[in-house]
Amino acid sequence: TCADWYRAKTDWDVPTERVHSIPDVLKGLEITLQLFAPKGGKVIVPTPAYMPFLMAPERQRRELVQVPMQQKDGRWVYDLDAIDAAFADGGEVLILCNPFNPIGRVMTRDEMLAISEIVDRHGGRVFSDEIHAPIIYESRAHVPYASISEVAAGHTITAIAASKAWNLAGLKCAQIVLSNDADVAIWEEDGGFSGHGASTLGVIASIAAYNTGQDWLDEVIDYLDGNRRLLAEMTAELMPEVKYGMPEGTYLAWLDFKETAVDCDLATFFRETARVALVDGGACGEVGERCARFNFAMPRPMLAQAIEQMATALRAI
Repeated sequence: TCADWYRAKTDWDVPTERVHSIPDVLKGLEITLQLFAPKGGKVIVPTPAYMPFLMAPERQRRELVQVPMQQKDGRWVYDLDAIDAAFADGGEVLILCNPFNPIGRVMTRDEMLAISEIVDRHGGRVFSDEIHAPIIYESRAHVPYASISEVAAGHTITAIAASKAWNLAGLKCAQIVLSNDADVAIWEEDGGFSGHGASTLGVIASIAAYNTGQDWLDEVIDYLDGNRRLLAEMTAELMPEVKYGMPEGTYLAWLDFKETAVDCDLATFFRETARVALVDGGACGEVGERCARFNFAMPRPMLAQAIEQMATALRAI
């Protein structure tokens, strides 16, 4: 069903036998580092990043290399020169997150082609986290990284799950997608042992989501679209010093508080003064200092209340 979903939504013709169940996407990263990138090289992570991606390399006895994203015309873009330099300095695996948690970027084909050329030139690998792929807003379309060329397919391990879009994370089921014969051979030699741990209930729920959950998800995305727009409107009106660019995918907002008077941990500040929970951007990498990751997947009245309370807390400084 995961392969069928990819074919229907992205035109990526994934052979069903190359899709395997795993407990979660982080397990997919662990498998990638252990099975498919065994040299022990450095792990390159564009930042700001999903917080566990900054912790996972050390758990696998790998060195982490943070490569901060750059802003160009108000939009986050990859620093290709820095990625190239990181591979040249011993990088082995590049973690891509598309759509990008926490900044909401959806990668373009040209971006991915440029990255794949760098990875191929250095003989590196890519772990492509596409867990937010079902949540894309109308201005963008999801293109799986491994689908862009044979070169990309040859160095990529892809992970996806129904857990974010259909809210099934607690059921412990994701999918790892192999896109070349060499990786299939490695997986078969391992006997699929590394992928054990997906729950039976999670598999059943994922099948139901991929097969019959699209109508429901379409309505959810419409609602989330309204939420991201409300967040933009209310932030501009009530917190004009806070920078926010609407995400192209995901239900996460990246809020920049650098022009405010807040000079402490943002998560603590807003929890204690506004009763609003968010993630301090510093947990997403050095580039995230004085920024915050905010989940706007909530009822709209609650979202409006949260923004109002945050604005009140800022005015009280």
